[in-house]
Amino acid sequence: MELAAIIFSLFFAMNIGASGAAASMGIAYGSEAVKKQFHALLICAAGILLGAVIGGGEVVKTISSGIIPERVITLEIVCIIIGSAALSLFIANVLGIPLSTSEVTVGSVVGVGVAYQVLYVKSLTVIVAFWVIIPFIAFCFTYVMAKIMKKMVKPASGKKLQILTAVLVIAGFMEAFSAGMNNVANAVGPLVAAHVLTVGQGTLYGGVFVAIGALLLGRRVLETNGKKITRFSKGEGILLSGTGSGLVIISSIFGLPVPLTQVTSSSIIGMGMAKNGGNVFHKQVVKTMLKVWIVSPFLSLSLSYMLVSLFLKGDYYSLIVVTSVLLASVGTISLMRAVKKEHSSVHEQGGGI
Repeated sequence: MELAAIIFSLFFAMNIGASGAAASMGIAYGSEAVKKQFHALLICAAGILLGAVIGGGEVVKTISSGIIPERVITLEIVCIIIGSAALSLFIANVLGIPLSTSEVTVGSVVGVGVAYQVLYVKSLTVIVAFWVIIPFIAFCFTYVMAKIMKKMVKPASGKKLQILTAVLVIAGFMEAFSAGMNNVANAVGPLVAAHVLTVGQGTLYGGVFVAIGALLLGRRVLETNGKKITRFSKGEGILLSGTGSGLVIISSIFGLPVPLTQVTSSSIIGMGMAKNGGNVFHKQVVKTMLKVWIVSPFLSLSLSYMLVSLFLKGDYYSLIVVTSVLLASVGTISLMRAVKKEHSSVHEQGGGI
């Protein structure tokens, strides 16, 4: 069972690398400070590993014992938490959506806490509040600064452009560093809680596998964050990466698992809104990202709750309830689409108002 828990965690760490790649080097890649995908992912991997080893310990402690009691987390629970979170994240990576690993991991831990009724509600409330506050600050800050830059900053050329390019690469590295500080804990925190690894071992091994995941699996999410939302100049890229890395590093020092991908993506959306107005919200990729952000923690929560109830508690009634809610949700969405399609058809045929 211990080997299975470790394998689950390292698989999850690789998926974190794939998702976190866009949140760290997507901006430098999108603004062409780093032109090749592999080079961008290589810088990302180096930053993640260093961030995990140097400053990842505080968030590991929060994930391991700050949401539910450490005594609850057995090897079986570790497999359930990591398996539920990894499945949610893997689906997002296949779709090319930059999903928050903090959300799916915390969601999985909360599912276990709900199943055993041992949740630290106060701590969870603080974490969820910062999930909203930090991306909102990132959105507002980049929106205001982008407006200022639009009026005051002139296009760079020559040596100034080279300096901006170098600064942007450094800013991207620092964002990857912040990803290592914050996101590696999501993979190894449960293992630390189960006393399979120490905090130091967890940050080292987790950092290595997150870095490998960024190199091997990060291309699609890098492309999504870098080039499918909006375009940026070198100066704008520095603003975006600097905002994301600064907010996440500060959060990590206080042990708060925050959604790095949401912080970065919110900054990008704020930049896009400053440049193009509300039209950025009409882009399908933005709509899809917003939906996935909302759904993802509830998906991993439901999965972990169901697995605990089914395999550890033998509570088959919970499986019936969860399945019924899922079927009801799918049926409702399908019905809404059918009604919308019918209304559209009526209007197209001239039978509407």
